Amino acid sequence: MTYTTSQPHRPVAILRARPTLHPVALAAMLALTGTGVAHAQAAPVAAPADNSAAAPASLPAVTVSASGLQLGANEMTTPVTVLEGDELVRRREATLGETLNSEPGITSSHFGAGASRPIIRGMDGPRVKVLSDGAELHDASTISPDHAVVSEPLLATQIEVLRGPSALVYGNGAVGGVVNVLDGKIPTAIPQKGYEGSAELRANSGAGEKAGAFSLTGGAGNLAVHVEGVARDAGDYRVGKGWAPEGEPTRKVLGSFNRTDTGSVGLSWVGERGYLGAAYTRQTAKYGLPGHNHSFEGCHTHGNHLHCGAHEGEEDGHDHGAEEHGDVPVVDLRSERFDIRGELRNPFAGFSALRLRAGVTDYVHDEVEDGAISTTFKNKAYDTRIELQHEPIGGFKGLIGLQTSQRKFSAVGEEAYVEPTITRKLGFFALEEYRLGDWRFEAALRHDRQTAEAQTSGIERSHNGTSASLGAVWKFTPGYQVGTSFTRASRAPSAEELYAKGLHMATSTYERGNADLKSEISQNIDVSLKKTSGDTTFGVSIFRNRINNYIYGRTLDEVDGLQLLQYSQADATFTGIEGQVRQRLNRNLGITLFGDTVRATLDAGGGRLPRIPATRAGIRLDANWQAWEGRVEWVQVARQNRVAEFETATPGYGMLNLGVSYNGQFSTGTPWQVYLKANNLTDRLAYAHTSFIKNAAPLMGRSLTVGMKVAF
Repeated sequence: MTYTTSQPHRPVAILRARPTLHPVALAAMLALTGTGVAHAQAAPVAAPADNSAAAPASLPAVTVSASGLQLGANEMTTPVTVLEGDELVRRREATLGETLNSEPGITSSHFGAGASRPIIRGMDGPRVKVLSDGAELHDASTISPDHAVVSEPLLATQIEVLRGPSALVYGNGAVGGVVNVLDGKIPTAIPQKGYEGSAELRANSGAGEKAGAFSLTGGAGNLAVHVEGVARDAGDYRVGKGWAPEGEPTRKVLGSFNRTDTGSVGLSWVGERGYLGAAYTRQTAKYGLPGHNHSFEGCHTHGNHLHCGAHEGEEDGHDHGAEEHGDVPVVDLRSERFDIRGELRNPFAGFSALRLRAGVTDYVHDEVEDGAISTTFKNKAYDTRIELQHEPIGGFKGLIGLQTSQRKFSAVGEEAYVEPTITRKLGFFALEEYRLGDWRFEAALRHDRQTAEAQTSGIERSHNGTSASLGAVWKFTPGYQVGTSFTRASRAPSAEELYAKGLHMATSTYERGNADLKSEISQNIDVSLKKTSGDTTFGVSIFRNRINNYIYGRTLDEVDGLQLLQYSQADATFTGIEGQVRQRLNRNLGITLFGDTVRATLDAGGGRLPRIPATRAGIRLDANWQAWEGRVEWVQVARQNRVAEFETATPGYGMLNLGVSYNGQFSTGTPWQVYLKANNLTDRLAYAHTSFIKNAAPLMGRSLTVGMKVAF
């Protein structure tokens, strides 16, 4: 869709809090809150009190780090969404998926409160890459929607979502798009005053959430050090009016709690021509798995049919009446990652920059039931990425690069429905741009090889794929531009799609992989129109993505809510439109209309694909007066009745949300902000069609979030 930011733009640093902070974290936060040092950035400028008309404004320029060429948001050939500053503060939630969920073209997988992954234009899982400042995150979230993304929104300084030619440089499998989360854990510069940082405390009524965060960077000479941390404690959340689960007198989703701690320390050497740094990040989390159904234990397959009862002469061990035995299962997660980042400007003749991203991840989570570990998931991975940006050659500016990774995944226990696998990837890529007058042209080329080895059965599958894209943006008149791109991408099947076999109670599915799956070949065309200056600004995009050999979980059978999913291939087409338009009413008021829709069908027979987001539309009124900012919006989500076989329709709903913030300064000049946001003010009962557990875990009901942050 479009670039998103607040009006007016006020960058703000980030932080968070919770009830039982560790002593060291609490001491650091108190120290930061009480400091009297001026913030490194300029303080927000108060708007004049009068309502006189002002000169038409343009959207502020923001560099898109994930563009590969450090382009501005308005130079991209394809739609890009950038959240930063006040807009990021307003949108942040406990998970990355929920943080981005309200942006046009983006929804979330929503699995209770602890796990939620972004869905872009109806595509999720391995088709959406999640990056940490250009380096791929290696967790288990692409394997199943009940696994959390190990990215902490409260520590993000900017979140970018992009598609098209630039996305190819991060992997040919990013058919849906790329989400790049920028952070400050590896310093790239020495603070001007020797140190800078921020602190934040917030609380939410819907889940009884308390959260706190701090960030501090200090340095002298050529060395800089950074420390940051987050603590969150949220209980089971409350849903909207009218929900009455069988046998439960409460409107709370049992097992929807989320307790997370994240900490990082980084060190950098910074010189005149660049920097080189390293960081260690550790995240621990405990969150519940609502809707876990133990009545399916013992279910198995007979050919393409499920069997959950006893065979002749056997005792029926399948409990058809009970949905749970004992407590709700809990995920106990630990992730440790070492990152290396560096950039050297003018490394040698003909090249303007050399960039390095490398990481080693040790991820493990236990699924605990009735106090005992039932299944353990492990993911040990490394990844390396090197880019060389060359000087202009005949008017062409671009980069070449190499990316390699290895992932060792294993699952041991009751729900080990995927055997241990080793996945190795190697990719080469190039991205070039050419400017001619009001035109900017862009081309990307990438070749990948993937090998996925199943260690128990000894089966090994290799896939090669070449992807290419072309794009152009034309600024045909001041403030207006049109962009278009065509992408042909190849995506190799994931190890889970190849080798899954077994019962997955978290999603109420029995999954079967297919070792003979071929690579997907997608052909995407995207056209966008933007107006970036004046009292009226807008961005609208239409897209069509035809995918040959599209891989999806086809439901073959269903018994008492348990579905037999067979990973299959068929040609499919995704089409959609997304956009928003803002009209400035005067210097203090503006109104925005926004919405999106996507349809996904199988080419043969016109069948539907499962869990495709419903059509959405909304209206938002924003206001600012002196140090105050506020907004109120109504979002209407349509009923989703275009469903796949064995899938149920989801009713539509409307939500009323509002937010207000006040920016001030201490006597020392240190800026601070207090904010309040209220979601689902009408306490509407709402279901996410994209969720495997939509009926067991509806969306949160009425909730109030209050917070305060200090930046220095």
